[in-house]
Amino acid sequence: MLTLVIPVYRNEGSIPDLLLAVQGLSEGLAGQLEVVFVVDGSPDRSYELLNDALGRINLRAQLILLSRNFGSFMAIRTGLQFAQGERFAVMAADLQEPPELVLRMNQALLAQDVDVVVGVRERRQDPLLSRVASQVFWGLYRRYVVPDIPPGGVDMFACNRVFRNTLLTLEERHSSLIAQIFWLGFRRTSVSYERKERQHGKSAWTMRKKINYLMDSVFSFTDLPIRLLIRIGSLGSLIACVLGLFVLLGRLSGAIEVPGYAMTMLTITFLGCLNLLGLGIVGSYAWRTYENTKQRPLAIPMRAHRYGATDD
Repeated sequence: MLTLVIPVYRNEGSIPDLLLAVQGLSEGLAGQLEVVFVVDGSPDRSYELLNDALGRINLRAQLILLSRNFGSFMAIRTGLQFAQGERFAVMAADLQEPPELVLRMNQALLAQDVDVVVGVRERRQDPLLSRVASQVFWGLYRRYVVPDIPPGGVDMFACNRVFRNTLLTLEERHSSLIAQIFWLGFRRTSVSYERKERQHGKSAWTMRKKINYLMDSVFSFTDLPIRLLIRIGSLGSLIACVLGLFVLLGRLSGAIEVPGYAMTMLTITFLGCLNLLGLGIVGSYAWRTYENTKQRPLAIPMRAHRYGATDD
C-alpha cells in the first residue's frame, strides 16, 4: 500500500479538486492508497471541509490537525509518522504538481532498485520574477551547499519504508526536508514534470517564509557563511595594513597634514557593520544549536481521525 502525505495550509479553495484528484489516484492504485491530510494550523475552513467530506466518500484516509502552524516540513514529518503504508509519497495541496506524478513515482519504487524518487521540475508556469529567483537560489545552492539537488529544486518525493524510518531519525528543527533527503543518500532516481500555475487561492509562501527557508537550508548544511566571513575579514585586514602603511608613509613625508575625519568615520562605520554581520551569522548557528537542545516536540497533533478502511 502507498501512503500519500498532503500538508494543508490555507487550501480551502482547492479542497474539492484535491479530493477528486486523490480519489482518482486511489482508483489508479486499485484502492491500495492511504491519504494522510495534515492541517498545519490553517486559519481557514480546510479542516472542517476535509472532516465533512472524508466522512462521505470512499477513501482510506487520516486527517490530522496540528495545534498551530509548525511549517510544511513538520507537517510532512507528522504525516510520515502516522502513515501505515509500505511506500510513501508527498504532494502539495495546491495541485501545482500533477497528481499523476504520484503514480509514476510509485511505479519507479516498485520497478527499480531504489529507495527514494524525487520529482524534478523541468518547467514551471510561475511569474517571471519567481522563476528567476528560483533559478538563482537553486543554482547557488547546488554550487555551494548540496551539489546533488536538481537545478529546479524538488517539491515532491516518494520513498520506501527504510528511507522513511531513517528520515524520521533526523529530529532537527529549522532545517530543510529536501536537503535532508539528499544528505541521507540511499539509492535515488528522479522523474520530471512541469509545475502548473496555481488555480485556487493565494500562496502562503510569503517573502518572510522564503527568507527563513533560505537561512534554514544554508545554515543547517554548510559553514559557508562563516568561511566567507573569515575570508572577508582576512582580506579586509590585509587591505587595511597596506592602506595603513601608505598613510604612515604619507604622514612621515608631510604629504598628509590633516587627518581625514570623513574617512575615519566611514571606516569605523563599515567595520562596525561588518562586525555586526559576522556576529549575526555566528549567532544564527548558535541559536539553531540551542533550539535543538530543548528536546521539544517538532509538531503537536491536536486531533486525529481515520476514515474508510482504517476505521476502528
